Amino acid sequence: MQVKANGITFNVAVDGPQGAPWLVFSNSLATNLSMWDEQADRLKNQFRVLRYDQRGHGKTEASRGPYTFELLMGDVIGLFDALAIDRAHFVGISMGGMTALGLAERHPERLRSVVPCDCSAASTPASAQQWEERIATAREQGMGALVEPTLGRWFPGESLDANPALAARVREMIRATPVEGFAGCAGAIANFDFKPGLGRIDRPTLVMAGTKDAMLGGSREVQATIPGAKLVEIQGAGHLSNLDGAEVFNAALEGFLTSV
Repeated sequence: MQVKANGITFNVAVDGPQGAPWLVFSNSLATNLSMWDEQADRLKNQFRVLRYDQRGHGKTEASRGPYTFELLMGDVIGLFDALAIDRAHFVGISMGGMTALGLAERHPERLRSVVPCDCSAASTPASAQQWEERIATAREQGMGALVEPTLGRWFPGESLDANPALAARVREMIRATPVEGFAGCAGAIANFDFKPGLGRIDRPTLVMAGTKDAMLGGSREVQATIPGAKLVEIQGAGHLSNLDGAEVFNAALEGFLTSV
């Protein structure tokens, strides 16, 4: 389904009964809303589930970058308004998790709860440099040049070996991401800082992260700083823990949402 919001056209999927509480899923960089298929299928009988392709990803329009998290948060609020969503549970991973933190700080009245996964709360000079290098690679060589390096950062080798279908699926999502969308969103990830506001977040919060994710330390810091936040570490999972550790991820998410 196509929805106009915040100046562009978004690709979204809505499942579940009308009148049920809204549950929103936000994708990572270089993926699309299909990364949440398993979670949507599990929870669509209890919630009205919205999945959306972040700006410049999947079938959502790619405006000229660079983007900021203020823009990406504005996209969410625009979608909420367009779909008459008063408040929602918001789940995001990596870039989507960073979006979740920003929303919890800046727009708490629109959230029932927040689930930031496999993400940190701020960029660093080192990470900014890495993102600038990846943006340059995408612009000069295309997204194909980033497929294998990205897959290697996201998943432990044993996960890829054990699940070739998942590896193929994620490869295709990375390759299909528009260069302008990747560069725009990577620019946001390269320059943000939500750390000063973490201690003021007052929405029920569940942080989840794979134990083999390079951002595990950042996730632990997020959980330790948000009052009352819970942490679930998914043993053996990498950066996309909803895919790599789906069984534990799904059980923890469902338990948290039904308890809020």
